[in-house]
Amino acid sequence: MKLRRKILLAIILLVFIPVIALGGVSYYSFSAAMEKKSNDFYSISLLETDSKLKFALSEITTISNSAITQQTVQQMLKQPDYPITYERRQEINNLVNHPMIASFALYSNEQLVYHTSGGMPLAELRGEDWYKAVGEAEGRPLWVGPGENGSAESGAPVLIQARMVKDYYSLEDIGAFVIYVKPDLLDQVFWEAATLKQGDILLVNKQGRIVFNKSGEHIGERAEFPFLAEEGVNGKGHYVDRYLGEKSLITYMPSHNKDWFLVAITPSKLIAAESVSIRNLALILGLISLVSAFLFDRFFVRRMVRSIISAVNGMKRVKQGIFVPIPPHHGAQDETGLLIDGFNRMSTQIQELLAQVETEQARKKEAELQALVAQINPHFIYNSLESINSMAVLQGNKDISKMVISLGKLLRISISEHHELIPLSMELEHVRHYMRIQKFRFEEKFDYEIELPDSLRHFVTQKLIVQPIVENALYHGIEPMEESGYISIKVSEQRDDIVIDVTDNGPGFDPETLIELWNKDQGQLKKYRENGVGLKNVHERLRIRFGSRYGLMICSSAGYGSMIRIRIPKILT
Repeated sequence: MKLRRKILLAIILLVFIPVIALGGVSYYSFSAAMEKKSNDFYSISLLETDSKLKFALSEITTISNSAITQQTVQQMLKQPDYPITYERRQEINNLVNHPMIASFALYSNEQLVYHTSGGMPLAELRGEDWYKAVGEAEGRPLWVGPGENGSAESGAPVLIQARMVKDYYSLEDIGAFVIYVKPDLLDQVFWEAATLKQGDILLVNKQGRIVFNKSGEHIGERAEFPFLAEEGVNGKGHYVDRYLGEKSLITYMPSHNKDWFLVAITPSKLIAAESVSIRNLALILGLISLVSAFLFDRFFVRRMVRSIISAVNGMKRVKQGIFVPIPPHHGAQDETGLLIDGFNRMSTQIQELLAQVETEQARKKEAELQALVAQINPHFIYNSLESINSMAVLQGNKDISKMVISLGKLLRISISEHHELIPLSMELEHVRHYMRIQKFRFEEKFDYEIELPDSLRHFVTQKLIVQPIVENALYHGIEPMEESGYISIKVSEQRDDIVIDVTDNGPGFDPETLIELWNKDQGQLKKYRENGVGLKNVHERLRIRFGSRYGLMICSSAGYGSMIRIRIPKILT
């Protein structure tokens, strides 16, 4: 496929399809946002409705709380033959006085004792489906809505509050109190509830029966809500499902009454209606982007491809070793002109770099020859030491022989090893040979001890980190002493780390001396060695190799010796 067609296809894939995809995503995102907005709107509305419902029902509960504790009511229920005079009727009616209360009835444990109008016999009351729950409520008020008590089907809906009445002193059940509340109380609460157009708010019980709803329709009917089937459902939520044959957004939350739920119904078509304009806009933008792609190809891509073809032809010539500049196109003042100009400069730089590489290759060969010659010197030293050792053995001088052998091994470890990381055993072997040589120099002025557990011998460490510490201990701690000195080197493990403690019994030093020694230029330490490395050098090498948590820790006090701890990670060979 030619480049021009590829670019056109790429434009369609990168512009047309993303625009359509963006439109689709925007459509569905907006729909989801509208769904969430509707859910938030209804969550607030349901919460407000429940608050109003709680307030309205609390007024009736307050009246019943006051009435059942009055002496007149208590005596009437405990004494069935208690005379009910006109004055007592007026007193009881005044106790249960509220514009929303249609009637009420008082029952003793044996019979209907008092009612205002329409009170059912005790046997009929006990036959109601909801009466059993009244006894289980232990005196707390039980609310039974129009859709639960069957009053909605009879055409005279009523809200019932029923509760057991307990003796004021013994708290034994002495009867029941039933209040019939006008449905206007629920109408008023639900009518003030905020809903979207064609939306509805339902009050349902745990069995799915519609206790009441704002529209006044379907009261007493059963509805299948999945959240009611969940065990221990106490939270609020929302989902999309079909209600009365129509796809709807269903928002629910528990009411203050533990037996009821508030449910808001919003037809999905109301939410989707506001997203149609976004869908249409996405289709229009997709069509415009497709037309724009063809116009872009006609007036821009063709000229750009021509410049690219010129650059490709120039690259082919460069591949053949022909560095001929590409003539620029007339009127090309954009990136295509910069492409040609950049290619010309690149070909010139390549030509110069090739010449430079040839020169560097020649220099590299010369350096390799010099390196080969330089390798002769260490081997010459090793061979010379072997000759000295042989002569010392022949002449019976064992001290010279031991010193030469240690010096040879010391040189081979420090010079001949090409790896920066060596086993701990090799590093401490290097220190042991160094100490042997120093023993010849200092004679009996000091003793030393090296402890390396067998379990740690094969862990690796940075090369030449212990010997400089020992050297500093010798020259700054042991040499100035008049009595015999002692240097201890102990290796141990701490979780994932290895610590090497170098301890001496020298005079020690104060913090000021330590800072001066730490910052001292290496060139000033030539009193004891020409090319030695100090504490700071070892510390920096460890930090660079293993990280900032590794390095040296120095502990010293004037007159009490010194201890330098080297911390390295556990790394196996």
